Amino acid sequence: MLFAERLKLCRENRKWKQREVAEAVCVNLRTYQGYEGGRSEPKFETLIALADLFDVTLDYLLGRTEQ
Repeated sequence: MLFAERLKLCRENRKWKQREVAEAVCVNLRTYQGYEGGRSEPKFETLIALADLFDVTLDYLLGRTEQ
């Protein structure tokens, strides 16, 4: 599974809106939409913030593991 798909799945499982996630990791909405749309990739610091927010590992978020 690609990063964009995994990111969207994590967000939908929590029933959060894109805006809520964007605000939580301090990026603007369009930037976050680019992550979910596969048009851009977050900086390392933002990746860590996303993994922490969703309580998953970076390997999971990046599609390297299924756990």
